[in-house]
Amino acid sequence: MTDTVTPAFPRLNEPAPDFTALTTDGMKSLNDYAGKWLILFSHPADFTPVCTTEFIAFANRQEEFDALDVSLLGLSIDSHYAHIAWIRSIKDSFGVDIKFPIIADLDMKVAQAYGMVQPGASDTQAVRATFIIDPEGILRAMVYYPMTNGRSVDEFLRLVKALQTSDTCKVSTPENWHPGDEVIVKTPQTVTEANARMSEGLKTVDWYFTTRSL
Repeated sequence: MTDTVTPAFPRLNEPAPDFTALTTDGMKSLNDYAGKWLILFSHPADFTPVCTTEFIAFANRQEEFDALDVSLLGLSIDSHYAHIAWIRSIKDSFGVDIKFPIIADLDMKVAQAYGMVQPGASDTQAVRATFIIDPEGILRAMVYYPMTNGRSVDEFLRLVKALQTSDTCKVSTPENWHPGDEVIVKTPQTVTEANARMSEGLKTVDWYFTTRSL
């Protein structure tokens, strides 16, 4: 009998790793976000300049995430009180309110479960990892950035909109898709379907490449 090996990293289209952790808004678990989209993102450390720009960017787009029914949840391997002090510092120095909670992950349990700690970058800090989890608790996307370079919050807003559109309309989206752009129709799976596709009245460039407006 072969033992089941737990993957070192979470995997797309599988349940996101469960967690219960202390945050700046009290104890939070993955189950608290059931029925909503969740963006869980890690940063290397509080009181660092690149991380501060990212938190300000997320905070400035909070209403847009709210409109998409997306919750934000930060994390770093810092203490609960360091998080609170950093939130206050951002408010005092930049005039920006951080309204989403931040996980204090001193024991690195959440960071390890999500593969946020990358030995090639650091054994004691989380890299800039971002996970998009759907209302069913399924991990739909994950993106890793290096310590030195900040993320694009615009891209995460765009990606959530694309994922929600794919789920609702059963379509795919092309490179850099934005609402209002044409979407990609599912590719035919048989020769019969491929032959029929050419006469379906859609915008078909070739049997495997068809787009349409929503």
